Amino acid sequence: MRGNYRAGMRLSFHGGAREVTGACHLVESGGRKILVDCGLFQGSHECEDMNFDDFGFVPSEISAVIVTHAHLDHVGRIPKLVRGGFAGTIYSTAATRELSALILEDALGLAARRDDALYTADDLRRTLSLWRDAPYRAPVDLGGGAWFSLHDAGHILGSAMVVVEAEDRRLLFTGDLGNVPSVLLPPPDAVSGADYLVMESAYGMRTHEPPEERALHLERAVEDAATRGGALLIPAFATERTQDILFLLNEMAHHKRIPDAPIFVDSPLAIRITEVYERYPDAYNDAIQALLKMHPNLFRSRKLRFTQSVDESKAINGVASPKVIIAGSGMMAGGRILHHAKRYLGDPDSILLITGYQAADSLGRRLIEGEKNVKIMGDDIVVRAEVRKINGFSAHADSPQLYAFTEAQRDTLKHAFIVQGEDEQAQGLAQQIADRMGIAATAPVQGQAFEL
Repeated sequence: MRGNYRAGMRLSFHGGAREVTGACHLVESGGRKILVDCGLFQGSHECEDMNFDDFGFVPSEISAVIVTHAHLDHVGRIPKLVRGGFAGTIYSTAATRELSALILEDALGLAARRDDALYTADDLRRTLSLWRDAPYRAPVDLGGGAWFSLHDAGHILGSAMVVVEAEDRRLLFTGDLGNVPSVLLPPPDAVSGADYLVMESAYGMRTHEPPEERALHLERAVEDAATRGGALLIPAFATERTQDILFLLNEMAHHKRIPDAPIFVDSPLAIRITEVYERYPDAYNDAIQALLKMHPNLFRSRKLRFTQSVDESKAINGVASPKVIIAGSGMMAGGRILHHAKRYLGDPDSILLITGYQAADSLGRRLIEGEKNVKIMGDDIVVRAEVRKINGFSAHADSPQLYAFTEAQRDTLKHAFIVQGEDEQAQGLAQQIADRMGIAATAPVQGQAFEL
């Protein structure tokens, strides 16, 4: 192991260890306990049951929570933390705070599904009252000699990497690192000088298809569904993916590259999140900001219809195909996409287009892997629709990008901790870093702690 480790600072992992979801990392220094993210475990029922387990630490002893971004697997257990006695400060960018409020409110029904509710509406209100905004690239004093700063991660609107500095050590948490180039956002900030790196690995051993191909595959999916007279179903990740797809469909429609078919966004959460995106034009990359000056409606087109109510959602069935239906949820774990999947997965003329990561055992993952008989809302469905996947839409950096990011820390880095990836992805990337850079690299397991 490179470098000299001194007693006094401790880093432990309470989620997102050898699995993609549930990110939750604890830094202890100078008598303070600082949490980076506190996310929901998602995927199989067994995985989701972990949300009701003890944290592995005492919530009331946490002095601050720093949030990297607003995805549920990074913020979903914060109200539970508050319910358990946390009364410190929650920090994030302003956009992350706005998006998190929407996402946590939307998840309230899921949180209260069991008798021992994960959190209640009152817990959520108290959570939001503790939330404070922190701008990019500005140091924030945590007390006890600890500081942190946020740096643009290029993953979703408001996403951040977190640098924690204490006891002459510099810890860099990537959160989810953005895939370059993004459709809408600038690339991640160049951050260097880390002594310790905590880095995601959702695509730790995978390489995305070239970015220009994502738009081409989307265009072909619309064309093919229209030619067959079927429906194109796109499970919606409400944050970022939906906005990326809406922008590209809008652009294709404007240039008449796709048939003139109706497009439905059947996700109340995605609709509200799109409105937040429209309030932060300065967050976009230079090309999108220039385009905005000429075309202010990035996400809206003549054929686009937002369906908020249940009755509006049901009315989609009465619209003749071809049509495009973008509906929540992204991993097909619930939401309105299940109603449309139940109706159209048996139709050989229709296409299901997966555009993002699907957790192990999720319905989306099983369909990608070729399962032909699935149960949806109690009914057995024979899958006759074509199932396609586009990897290039992922908002996560792939293996070459993650490796390059680590290499930029090479001169100072003592240890890389590889998290938020399935076992094969996390361990594979850790081994690659150790073998090729000669830097200590570990894929920690749940509850594992390290003295830094």
